[in-house]
Amino acid sequence: MKRPISLTVNGRAETVLAEPRTHLAGLLREGLRLTGTHIGCEHGVCGACTVEVDGAPARACLLHAGAAEGASVRTVEGFDGDAVMTALREAFSAEHALQCGYCTPGMLVTARDIILRLPDADEARVREELAGNLCRCTGYRGIVRAILRVLAQRRG
Repeated sequence: MKRPISLTVNGRAETVLAEPRTHLAGLLREGLRLTGTHIGCEHGVCGACTVEVDGAPARACLLHAGAAEGASVRTVEGFDGDAVMTALREAFSAEHALQCGYCTPGMLVTARDIILRLPDADEARVREELAGNLCRCTGYRGIVRAILRVLAQRRG
């Protein structure tokens, strides 16, 4: 039975009718038409659905919409004007960290978290932190270089 689920998404209060067992990714994509959150494995393994929930990265395919009641959610669409995300988007382009783009929204959300949480991260740590975000196209080199570029910019 559908019920109203209220949460804040990208700074806006939203109420969506959904089954409580609907996953957050489905609510975002189907209920709010925020299609930047990609659904890959639906088992929390690939990271394509990574969004920010109450300030921390979370797998939107694992979180039931009912459990997100009252939460503050930020999808890749909600980072316009964010200085770190702007720098990451530029670095991803410059370092050729994009190919098919399916993993990119989740990668960007995770990368932003790495930069803010681990300002002194080296390549090994960046790779370790990215372990939960799978990419089949890039081989990760460009993604890692992009994150290291932004880390270096913020240090310098």
